[in-house]
Amino acid sequence: MMHQVIHFTSLLIAAATTARAAKGTVWATPHESYSSSVGVLGCKVDTNRIAYWPGSVDCNNLCISLSYEGRKVKLLRIDQSEGAYDVSYDAWNYLYSGYPATEKPTAGGATPMEFEELPASDCSELIHTPNGKLPLSAANSMNFLASCLEKDTWVGKNHVLYNILDPICSWGHDESCDLDWPTANQANCPNGLGTPVALTTAPVYNIQYTTGKKVLASTGQVVAVSQAATSQKQQNLAGILRGSGGSMTMALGLISFWILFRI
Repeated sequence: MMHQVIHFTSLLIAAATTARAAKGTVWATPHESYSSSVGVLGCKVDTNRIAYWPGSVDCNNLCISLSYEGRKVKLLRIDQSEGAYDVSYDAWNYLYSGYPATEKPTAGGATPMEFEELPASDCSELIHTPNGKLPLSAANSMNFLASCLEKDTWVGKNHVLYNILDPICSWGHDESCDLDWPTANQANCPNGLGTPVALTTAPVYNIQYTTGKKVLASTGQVVAVSQAATSQKQQNLAGILRGSGGSMTMALGLISFWILFRI
């Protein structure tokens, strides 16, 4: 009986330790340029809500809440830093000052903020694909995806592959691909996997540190905030319609309506 009590107590302590490890304080720093060490495509996620933290990207723990002085944001943890707890500049700026970086950009450094790990599905609003599935590069995400498919994981069950070569979506074709796993370890794409053609229809934008200007991630060219917002709306709607089986006519009509009336 004593052995059972000790064993049960040990399990409770271990569980409590695990729970404590899922929340705490980090010294968060602003990060200007989008990237993803596992090939998550920036044109299909909210690049203003990304965590660039130490440690390998996990197949389950991709969603984090970060809070400061009563303000809170959710972040996708899809890139690995060398030690800093970086977050997208816009997210850091909002937490620090209460304003988006495009409205009132702020300069600053490491700031103590409270984090908590959340279920991956809690960050579905940050993913702009049909059914909130994580968008991965068919050509360059396979090592990460294979590690997730070998186990029962959220990414293994909730991913979609695109024939886009880089996280800032400047090369490839904006088309989904099929993977016959585990029979095949390479995806099958309509235009051929990994074709290196310039892609200009799915831009990714960064927000410049301290200036608040939006720039194309692929070229560094400054663009109007309204232009970037309209482009992002088109991408989000078109991606959802493309993946949900809507007709091209319906997709084009809805996109045109969106642009015309700014819904």
